[in-house]
Parts: sequence; C-alpha cells; structure tokens
Amino acid sequence: MKGALIDKASHPLDWDRALYDTIMFDKCVGIAKEFAKTHPDTLIIVTGDHTHGISIIGTIDDDKKGEMREKVGVYAEAGFPNYQDQDKDGYPDTPDVSKRLAVFANNFPDYYETFRPKLDAQFVPAVQNEKGAYIANEAYKNVKGAVPRIGNIPKNTDTGVYSVDDMIVQAYGPGSDTIRGYMDNTQLFRVIVDAMALGKVKNKFFKKRVFCKACFNFIAIEHTRWYARETWF
Repeated sequence: MKGALIDKASHPLDWDRALYDTIMFDKCVGIAKEFAKTHPDTLIIVTGDHTHGISIIGTIDDDKKGEMREKVGVYAEAGFPNYQDQDKDGYPDTPDVSKRLAVFANNFPDYYETFRPKLDAQFVPAVQNEKGAYIANEAYKNVKGAVPRIGNIPKNTDTGVYSVDDMIVQAYGPGSDTIRGYMDNTQLFRVIVDAMALGKVKNKFFKKRVFCKACFNFIAIEHTRWYARETWF
C-alpha cells in the first residue's frame, strides 16, 4: 500500500495534508501488524521511494506579538503545539490552531508564505504567467501576515522537488533481520524475493573460477538467479 497524498501534498508545500496522510498510513501499518500477529509468516516493510526537502523547525504561536515571522518559535522557544483530538480518531480535530507546527521547505518556487494551513483546498503556490514562467499565486497575497518568498528553483517548476536524503526503512517479521545498516534501495527487492521464496532453481549454485588481480589469487564466485557471493579457497 502507498500513502500517495504524502507525496502529492508535499510537492505544493501543503505539509498539513501530507501529515494527515502520514497519520493514515501509520494506521494502515498498525492494521498490518495486527494481521501479522495471527499470521506469523508475514513480512512488513515500511519505507518511501524518495524524500522531500521539508522539515519541522519549531512552532508558530498566534498569541506572540509582531509579524508572522516573529511568531515562529525555535529551540527552547518552540514549546509544544496545541492540537486536540477530542473525538479520539487519531487525527487533530483541525490543523488551524493557535499554536501549530512550523514546517518549511528548503526548495520552492516563488510563493506567498501564509504561515497557516490551507483549509479550503490544496495549496497552489505558483501559477504560470503569460510568458510561461511560474510566479507566486496572488490568491494568497492578502492573507493576513503573508510574505512573499523568492524561489530557489527554476521558474519552469511550479512546486517543490525531491531531495537526496537517506530514506528510513523499518521492517517486522520473518526476514526483517536482513534489513539493517545502509542498503541500496534495490536490495529491498531481494529481501522480498527471498521472503516469498521466488526464483528457486533446481541447481541452486554454479561456480566460476576467476583470477583476482587485486589479491593476486583465484577466487570462486557462487551465483544464483538473484545474487552473487564471493568465497575464498
């Protein structure tokens, strides 16, 4: 399963919607773990296919004096947001509270930062002008406290882009012990293949004897359909 709105909302810098979908995805993982309790042969792998350049840096407190920028609290001044979950469904009753998370992107087109959740519809940070360049969407220009931000990505791009960061992988169940340390993302496919016992061949190994220039010795390479393994002799 995929929490698709996490990506879809992160692109246009609409982190509130991305966070709500993250909570929904977390609930889906919880359902999978409950299933695994009665089906112990279940392997659960939780990860993403890429990252976005967004980070929580503190909180925004409407009760602070000054312009919106001065209402951002960082470090010890951040404190905690005052979201509530009165109906106990696991989601904030509303993202529009007086003290909320401060989340900003490190890459973006020209846009107006409102410091507030977009309640009516998904955020559209930039729109095309008559020359085909993306400029800040003036629909947000008159939101109280909004400030213009000059983009740091090309003007032919209307939303934030992916970032090149390490992606966390978490796993539970048989085979999960093979997911550890730093791994290439393609290695996850092999973990899944092994867990599902796919690709088995009658003669599992075939050997090839090759000369290693680096160690000035012969080594045997054992091959399977899915991987190669070096052994000394």
